[in-house]
Amino acid sequence: MALFAAAAARRAASSALPLLRASRGAALLRPLAAAAARPMPFSSSSANAVKPSSDEELLRVIKSEIKFAEDCDDHDRVEEIPDSFPFKITDKKGLNDITLTRTYQGEKIEVVVSMPSLVTGDEAEDDQDEDDKEGDEDKDDDGEKPPKSTIPLTVTISKSGGPSLEFCCTAYPDEIMIDTLSVKQQPSGEEDEDLIAYEGPEFNDLDENLQRAFHKYLELRGITPMTTNFLHEYMINKDSREYLFWLTKLKDFVKQ
Repeated sequence: MALFAAAAARRAASSALPLLRASRGAALLRPLAAAAARPMPFSSSSANAVKPSSDEELLRVIKSEIKFAEDCDDHDRVEEIPDSFPFKITDKKGLNDITLTRTYQGEKIEVVVSMPSLVTGDEAEDDQDEDDKEGDEDKDDDGEKPPKSTIPLTVTISKSGGPSLEFCCTAYPDEIMIDTLSVKQQPSGEEDEDLIAYEGPEFNDLDENLQRAFHKYLELRGITPMTTNFLHEYMINKDSREYLFWLTKLKDFVKQ
């Protein structure tokens, strides 16, 4: 009987041993499982390793365009300002416009000059076939002018404490057209800012003598064909500089 009890005890101990080993093994595996489930810290090197190939292709094309712009455009050309140019030029890198300022007999004159709208001879030839050219010749005979490059100008003339005149102009080679003329009042309160002021008639609807008088008015204040022809060349060069600057910012973004 004693032998039977001893054998039973040995069998019980031997059957419990695998369970003990299994439980110890599970306890040892739990830290490993927790470590595997824990999120790995972000690595910039790993992000760069999986950079899409399309980004590399885009970067290559941008670099090629930068080189082409550097070789072909007058991005580094410095336009010599004529001695008779009456305005001070404020040209900030990265902006689409430049600002001209001067004073004239107590008036403050500010001119905002925007990028030119260019028309080249090649573009005109590409857009026309022989029939179109014949039609254009007929239009020229009727007095209609062919398209030319232009610069938009906004001229503001103000006096201390009073209203200001605002001219929106289009400058062609050797010619300045006044598109609109408006009188801007100084706002006296928040309610005035919400009101829509009367802008006056279309400039072309004014009496011809009045139109000529306003052209002379601007001419005396420095808005002349000589001024706008210089600005045309200046803005073409600025456009080249800004395009190259824009491409460089694109390249830096894609490289990140």
